[in-house]
Amino acid sequence: MLRKARSVFWLAMFPVILLLSGSLSPVWADEKADRRYQVNMEPGVTAVGADIFSLHMLIFWICVVIGIVVFGVMFYSIYAHRKSRGVTPATFHESTKVEIAWTVVPFLILLGMAVPATSTLIDVYDTEDAEIDILVTGYQWKWKYEYLQDNGENVSFFSNLKTSQEEIYNTDDKGQFYLLAVDEPLVIPVDTKVRFLVTAYDVIHSMWVPELAVKKDAIPGFINETWTRAEKTGIYRGQCAELCGKDHGFMPVVVNVVERDEYDAWLADKQAQAAEIAALMEQTFTMDDLMARGQDVYNRACLACHGANGEGGVGKAIAGSAIAMGPIDGHFDIVINGSRANAAMQAFGGQLNDVDMAAVLTFQRNAFGNNMGEMVQPIDVYNYKQGQ
Repeated sequence: MLRKARSVFWLAMFPVILLLSGSLSPVWADEKADRRYQVNMEPGVTAVGADIFSLHMLIFWICVVIGIVVFGVMFYSIYAHRKSRGVTPATFHESTKVEIAWTVVPFLILLGMAVPATSTLIDVYDTEDAEIDILVTGYQWKWKYEYLQDNGENVSFFSNLKTSQEEIYNTDDKGQFYLLAVDEPLVIPVDTKVRFLVTAYDVIHSMWVPELAVKKDAIPGFINETWTRAEKTGIYRGQCAELCGKDHGFMPVVVNVVERDEYDAWLADKQAQAAEIAALMEQTFTMDDLMARGQDVYNRACLACHGANGEGGVGKAIAGSAIAMGPIDGHFDIVINGSRANAAMQAFGGQLNDVDMAAVLTFQRNAFGNNMGEMVQPIDVYNYKQGQ
C-alpha cells in the first residue's frame, strides 16, 4: 500500500519537477534555445500575451499548492493511520464543520482566480479602437488577407505554403522552417492595434499565432474578431489549429511585424501592384505572354495536385484531359467554381485575379501536348464571371 502511495505521489509531482528543472520555463521569441522539451506556453511579444502567461502561471501555482496540500494530507493519513500500526478506524460519518470548510474554501479559491481571469478576458475581447482592420479568410489550405482600413484599399492577397514538395516527400532535406514558411506573409506595423476579422470560405479553420496571442476560429458564414498589438518587430509563425482536412498541416500563418515606415512602403507597393493588375485587365496579350505567365501560375497553384508535366497525382491529369481539350465554358466552370460534386477541386475564381486566370487557362489548353491553339484573355474571364 505504501509503495503504491509513493508511486502516486511522484506521478503527481512530475509537473513540478519539470518546472523546477526548466522544462516548463518560458522561452522568449529571440532566444536560440532548444525547444524540443519545452512544454510551457510563451509570453510572446504583446501585453495581452504577457497577461495571459502571468494568469496561466498564477493558476498553475495555485493548483500546485492545492495538489501538495491535498496529496500531503492523503499520504500522511495513509502512512500514519495504516493498519500495520494497529490504528482503529474512526466511526464518524458526517461533520458539519468539514462540510462547510470544503465548500467555502474552494469557493474563495475560485473567486480569487476569477478576478484576474475576468480582467484578462476583458482585454482579450476588447477589439475597439483598432488602427488597422484585416479580413482573414481561411481556404483549404491557404489564407487570404484583405486590408480594410489604414488606406489599404485594393490590397488583398493569398498566403500559400512555401515548403517544397521535395521536402514534404523526403527527397530533399527539410529546411529550418519546414511547413512554417509562406510565399506572402501578413505584414503589420509594430506598436499598432490590429483587428482581425476571421472567417472561412469552405470548412472550419483556426488562425493561431501564439507569440502574438492570436487564436480565433474561422467559420464559414460567421465573422469572429480578435486583435493584437506587437511590441517587437520580427517574424512570428503559427498554424491552422483546426483539423480542416487531409492537408491541415500545410496551412501555416506567418506574420511579419515591421516598423511603421517599412509598413507604409510595403502597403504602397501592394497598391501599385493592384493598380498594375487593373491596367493589365484592359490589355490583350499574345500567346507567348499568356503561356509564360500561365506557367508561373500553374507552378504556384496547380502543380502540387496535377503534376509538373500535367500527368496528375492528387488531382486528375491535365495532359489529354477532356476538360482542357473540351469546350472552353466547361474549363472556365471547373477552374473558377471548383468541383461541385466534391471538394477535390478548389474554386480558384476568388483566388486568382482575372489576368492570372486567363493565363493559366491558356497554358493548360496549350501545354503538355494539348495544343488547342486557343487564347483566353482577361476580359473573357471577366465576362464569364458576370454571366454566371
